[in-house]
Amino acid sequence: MKIPAKHNYYVYMLTNKNKTVLYVGVTENLKQRLFFHANPEPFSKAFTAKYKVKYLIYYEHFTNIETAINREKQIKKYRREKKETLINTFNPEWRFLNDEI
Repeated sequence: MKIPAKHNYYVYMLTNKNKTVLYVGVTENLKQRLFFHANPEPFSKAFTAKYKVKYLIYYEHFTNIETAINREKQIKKYRREKKETLINTFNPEWRFLNDEI
């Protein structure tokens, strides 16, 4: 009998320094992903590099990748106001949480 392994997946939201841009993503390793957002490849054309979106303000933990991907898709469809409500519930001061991960 195969025992399923415990996995960690995160749906997360990042913003820029002025908190004007929101980015939603999913990852298996949040700490590593934050490092790559903060240190993009030179001349990167990625959205997060272009808009300097590297500050973690929200995340959710999952143990199933399909559930995490579905949640990411759901949040991506939200209007900004609904995303802000999620953030305000989780992190009312919109503190940058990068150093807490």
